[in-house]
Amino acid sequence: MTPTVPIVEVEGVSKRFGHFVALNQVTARFEPRKLSAIIGPNGAGKSTFFNVLSGAFPPSEGRLRFKGRDITGLAQHGFARIGIAKSFQITNVFKQLSAHENVRVAVQMRHSRYELFKPRAAMTELAERADALLERVGLIALRQRPAADLAHGQQRALEVAMALAAEPELLLMDEPTAGMSPEETVVMMDLISALAAERSVILVEHKMKLVMGLCERLLVLHHGEFLAEGTPDEIRHNDDVKRVYLGQG
Repeated sequence: MTPTVPIVEVEGVSKRFGHFVALNQVTARFEPRKLSAIIGPNGAGKSTFFNVLSGAFPPSEGRLRFKGRDITGLAQHGFARIGIAKSFQITNVFKQLSAHENVRVAVQMRHSRYELFKPRAAMTELAERADALLERVGLIALRQRPAADLAHGQQRALEVAMALAAEPELLLMDEPTAGMSPEETVVMMDLISALAAERSVILVEHKMKLVMGLCERLLVLHHGEFLAEGTPDEIRHNDDVKRVYLGQG
């Protein structure tokens, strides 16, 4: 059987900010069409690792590969072009525009970046694509609502729709349920699960209960270093994880 090429592979990745080492020699691989999570206590290096995976931070050393292709040092805008999209911990939408307009702008950036003039039929296609994405994240009934008037959970869903406009093979999500009510969290978890059936998804999340019940594979960081990886059950019973993350042992 031919071995599966990882959707993302990091090899000996470190990230330094001056004398501070935020990541130290992290090596890991994420399999395609899996829902994975990066977890760890505060200060573990999760956000730094997310920023390296999304192209915001080039690694100080080590290699980053996407589907076997070395993308170390690729400009951040290049990540979206090769199939990597991200959703931030803090919502990143145009508050003054409607939900539909937000997604239509994202779709147009994907499909007509270099075309100044579009025929009306093509603009109709963009609008239809935007509505399909709003339907996908459960916001079609609010398509004309200004983004500023949407609830927090709805704004996060809108940002996901905008990320999906890039038609990514890999979706990176930074604490997708941050600040959400229990009801909003359930809705977002259902959406994440559905999206993971169609593409690779990697979360950075601090809610242990959420990732244990949702994800197929977990990577645990501690003080910027690799601590463990495995299935939720394997991580739950890992003595090192219980010691540093759960305060046991």
